[in-house]
Parts: sequence; structure tokens; C-alpha cells
Amino acid sequence: MQNNKQLFLNFIVVLLLVNNICAQTKQINQIDSLMNHYSQIGAFNGNIVVSKNNKIIYNASFGFTDETKTRKLTTDYKFNIGSITKEFSAVALMQLKEQGKLKLNDKVSKFIPELPKWANEVAIADLLQYKSGIPNVNWKSIQNDKDLFDGLKLIDTLDFKPGTNYDYNNNNIFLRQFIVERLTGMSFKTYAEKFIFKLCKMNSSVMTPFENEKNIAKGFNNNLVQDKTDLSITGGTYLTTIDLLKWVNCLHSKKIVNKKSLFEIGQQFNLEETQSALGLAKYKNGNLIEHLHDGRAGNYEAILVSNITEKFTIILLDNNYNGKVFEISDAIIEKLKK
Repeated sequence: MQNNKQLFLNFIVVLLLVNNICAQTKQINQIDSLMNHYSQIGAFNGNIVVSKNNKIIYNASFGFTDETKTRKLTTDYKFNIGSITKEFSAVALMQLKEQGKLKLNDKVSKFIPELPKWANEVAIADLLQYKSGIPNVNWKSIQNDKDLFDGLKLIDTLDFKPGTNYDYNNNNIFLRQFIVERLTGMSFKTYAEKFIFKLCKMNSSVMTPFENEKNIAKGFNNNLVQDKTDLSITGGTYLTTIDLLKWVNCLHSKKIVNKKSLFEIGQQFNLEETQSALGLAKYKNGNLIEHLHDGRAGNYEAILVSNITEKFTIILLDNNYNGKVFEISDAIIEKLKK
């Protein structure tokens, strides 16, 4: 009798496993069909990875490496992730905060005293939430990091009092990087390589400026014109889909910053349609439950969608902008929830 009961329980376990495998196979086939559709209509040229329950269930490439359309993409190609790279400077500041080297209410002037008087008003927290009031970069005069810093020194007044409004602009990001450099005595690129990429085992990730790097997908438009060469400034990051997934997992598992830091960098300014340093982040009882961030640089577009509660992450990296990554990721989410 006991043996029959055990056999029955074993049968139930096997049946559940088979059902789960069949359901996942169906999801994978549906995602593959969806991606082939978007590729065939010219709406996606890039790489995708989908993980569920901490396992990669879909990893594929569609389209070409550049505007010549002579070489097909493979999963080891790297793409510019646009604004998603802003997460790295935010995390770097939180790492230094955890080490006791700064506080979020510290003013910028504490670390870069040669900046004008406005630096006495702007706190690090303002840079993280884009509420500093610092005017945007005058890109016409920028060729390198020195030009960026010189531009900051030329700013006379802020656009608004820090903490009273929101303006998503890149001078906030460059100031974050300059503060990291002042505190550590190393370039931000070197810091990111040593204390972010290496720590998260993102072995193929590269940050600008760089030369002669292999497996870089080139951005191009629908008229088959390649994007201009990157300026020689620090911060633009090229990743594979797998390395971006490693970043997401490393961040969410609190291997790189602690729970409190992860909460703090996900806070948004209290206005509609604002972003935090993590893009759009949702929390429950102080725990991150959703993380959505997108980026664009020229004809590169990127999106990461991670639902920690439902244990899935979707990453799309594209080098031929068509503005469809949100639509595609939403369609994949529908498949994963079935």
C-alpha cells in the first residue's frame, strides 16, 4: 500500500514537471515566432535575451551588424545601451556612500571646489534624481571630458532652485562621474571596469572612449547611413545582452550595493513622468519588485524589463532604431504570463 502511494506521488511529480516543460516550450516558441515577425517587417534588428526563474529561456540574434547588411549579428555583439549606462554612475556613488566617503546631502562643491557658486547649492541626491537645476550640455562645444568640465565652469546660474523641479539632462550624469573620479583618484572608466564590470563578471563590456574593439554592432538608420563616431567622452557603454543580464542579476541580488542603496537610487522626483537613476523602479516594503529602463543613442535602442516578483527579465538591444522595443517587450510579457 505504501509503495503504491509513493508511486502515485512520483507520477504526480513527473506529470507536473512535464506540464511545466511543455508550457515553457510553448512560451519559447511563441517568443521566437513573435521575434521573427518583428524582424521580417523590419521593426527589430538586434539581440534579445529572456530569463525566467533565473534561467535563460531565449537568447537570439536578428538582422545585421551594420548598414552594409553583409554580416549577420551573433549573440556576442555589443550594443550601445544609451541611458541605461546612467545606472553605473549612480551605483558608483552609492558604493562610495557605503564606504563612508560621501553622503547624499553633500554638496557638489565639497568634492569639486573650483566650480561656480551654484555647486554650493546642488547636492548629490539632486544629481541622482535630475532635480539639480543645472542646465543641459552645450553639445556644439563638446569633444572630450575636458570640454564637459570647462562647460560646467562656465555655468553662471541654475535653471531652477535644486529640489524644486525636474530636468533630465546629461550634466547631472557627468558630474556624478567627476565626483567619483575626485574621490577615487582614477578615471570613471577605470572605476567602472574594476568595481562594476569585474565584480558582476561582465567580461565583454566596454566603456567609451575605446579603439579597435571587436564585435561592436554599428548603429545605422533606415536609409542605411551609419551613425557618427562616438565623441571621446567617458560613459557610453557597449554591452552584450548577456552582460546586461549579468548586471541586472548582480544589482537585484544586492551583490554590488546593499538593500538601502538599491532603494535610494530608485527614488524619483515627485512629479509625473520623471525617472530615477534606475529609470522606473517599483518597491514593496523597501524591496525592488520591478525595474524598467530604456536607452537610446543615435540609432541604438535598448530596453530592460525586469519583474522580480514574477522572476522574469527581458532585454532587447537594437542597432537600427525603429521605436518598437516597448511594444515588443510588452508582447513578450503577455506570452510569459500565459
